[in-house]
Amino acid sequence: MASAPRPVSLRLGVDGIQALDEIAQRRGITRAEAARRAIAETAERERRRSGLAAEARALMNDPAYVSEAREVAAMMENLRGSW
Repeated sequence: MASAPRPVSLRLGVDGIQALDEIAQRRGITRAEAARRAIAETAERERRRSGLAAEARALMNDPAYVSEAREVAAMMENLRGSW
């Protein structure tokens, strides 16, 4: 049987406790569950952000993409000027 994860102790301060209570109250969950979800959601956002940054870097290094993006930007600028 797998052992339970070790508990973690945090000092959140007044602002942190208020924010945690707000999250818990809005979602109708305990403080502990609010903390777990907040950590998991933040980690997921960071993973997505890192993935998007890597994708943007790859596109910036793709000469065909850069050329096409410049063409589209020029076309949009021309369209904007014709109104």
